Amino acid sequence: MALQVVGAGVGRTGTNSLKVALEELLGGPSHHMHEIFGDPSQIPRWTAAIEGGDVDWDALTEGYVAQVDWPGASFWPELAVANPDALVILSVRDPEAWYKSASDTIFLVWDHAPPEFSPWFESMRQLLAERFCTDFEDRDAMIDAYLRHNDEVRAGIDPDRLLEWTASDGWEPICDRLGVDVPDTPFPRTNDTNAFRANLGIPAV
Repeated sequence: MALQVVGAGVGRTGTNSLKVALEELLGGPSHHMHEIFGDPSQIPRWTAAIEGGDVDWDALTEGYVAQVDWPGASFWPELAVANPDALVILSVRDPEAWYKSASDTIFLVWDHAPPEFSPWFESMRQLLAERFCTDFEDRDAMIDAYLRHNDEVRAGIDPDRLLEWTASDGWEPICDRLGVDVPDTPFPRTNDTNAFRANLGIPAV
């Protein structure tokens, strides 16, 4: 099964809400970092990709109708080529808001992740160092990386194939591009900052 959507937006741009929405629209599972936590058997395959090994991208995403969030978001060029008919969705938000949200959540996981996931997060650090940035406490460096990533997606994907989307856009732009009906339910809002922190055992902000 080929991916119908390749998500190029990085974490904390509404990717978990987008995952839930795409699963409803497409009737199948969407890959997100949470999938790796739920199925650690995926870690060796993604680690091999991070380390530059030969990758069967169809096999890596087998069983999924869409992919969003890291680590897949860093491999958007490869996934877009492997799935030439897929819509590419670049989820975005205000850069300052993105950095604040990421600083309060995903940038903390290296200090709070369960020990059994420590090797995986070291692989993720390698991936971000090569394709994004790991200067987590340097606001300017991280925002520059965020803006650069988004600009590279815009430059690398044909506009007819790209949807730039924010969580406030809701269902309509996605449904329009996928050619499906708009659900009569509110767009999902999931995984806010304090929910994320609660999963790590970190006090709310």
